[in-house]
Amino acid sequence: MTKPVQKFSTGAISATVWKNQGTAKNGEPTEFSSITLQRRFNKDGVWQSTSAMRVNDLPKAALVLTKAYEYLVIRKEES
Repeated sequence: MTKPVQKFSTGAISATVWKNQGTAKNGEPTEFSSITLQRRFNKDGVWQSTSAMRVNDLPKAALVLTKAYEYLVIRKEES
């Protein structure tokens, strides 16, 4: 399993940045980034995660997604 490039979290909400390999339309190898969003919770003493958000999770989700976006934009501008 590949390691994440960067992770942003606040409370139980996190956005993780991943580097992916793919093939462009012209057949050339290419790299692109993707972001996963998750909420962690403890059920019966076992930590689990979900992509389903509650209404009170939305401001935190927006914050970590913004941080992931800023990270990717700043990283792209520096290269």
